[in-house]
Amino acid sequence: MAFRGQIQHAESEMAALRERLNQYEGSLPTRKMDPKSIRPSRWANRHGASFATSEFAGLKADIEHAGGNVQPILVRPLKDEAGQFEIVFGHRRHRAALELGIPVLTSIWVEEMGDAALFAAMDRENRERADLSNYEQGLMYQRALEEQLFPTQRQLAEALGVSHTWVRKALLVAQLPPAVVACFRSPLEISFRHAEQINTAMEKDRRGVLKRVEKLRGHSLAPAMVVARLLDEKPGFERAEKLDVEAEGRTLGSLVRAKNGGITIALLPDVLSNSNQQVLEAAIGNALRRVQTM
Repeated sequence: MAFRGQIQHAESEMAALRERLNQYEGSLPTRKMDPKSIRPSRWANRHGASFATSEFAGLKADIEHAGGNVQPILVRPLKDEAGQFEIVFGHRRHRAALELGIPVLTSIWVEEMGDAALFAAMDRENRERADLSNYEQGLMYQRALEEQLFPTQRQLAEALGVSHTWVRKALLVAQLPPAVVACFRSPLEISFRHAEQINTAMEKDRRGVLKRVEKLRGHSLAPAMVVARLLDEKPGFERAEKLDVEAEGRTLGSLVRAKNGGITIALLPDVLSNSNQQVLEAAIGNALRRVQTM
């Protein structure tokens, strides 16, 4: 009777374990790994500027506070290098763990995954998270076409399950001349609409646009203002815009641009002392004089 009871108890435990295992059917194995054993994908779509943003700093702080990334990255094993892996998606989480010197929580794709499948998975994850800038998305598509991962724009769009128009717009951003891109504070600020406007203007008067480019270099203007100057138009704004004023990772205040283009700068109370207020006033005056001479 005692033996029978032990068998029944064991069978009950096995049934419970089977039930728990069924909950994980189809899932990928995960484990914490040394981020140094993982390298960015050759199709990596992150521009260097994306790792210098307040958003990345916030992500890194969250990961540090939690002791690691909660959402795993996805990697595939490198065929010719034992113990080495390539990122499918999760480049920012990997970079944060690498800089923090902590293990990164990782899902490992154990089945065969070709470059086209990796590219599609990376693109899908980024679009679902609305995580890439238009510029980064365009560079990603442009690289895939240049390296013949997909022969045509249409085949690329079909493989990714996106419209041909979406691909075309993304490529317009990536194909802007470097001198035009340099006019923006960051290429991450360039939108599809900006690229379409600039490309249309360049088709009509490429020489004139590039001439205006020279006057914009070295200035830090809002994206709408950059486009207006390149098109030689007076900027118009659909809505008010508020931006944080930051320096060395610290928020100093805010900049509010009204619909009519007027700008108000508000600084936090603890930013300035009486001793350096004159320095600030002089710096603002110099900046305004530079803008007026453009």
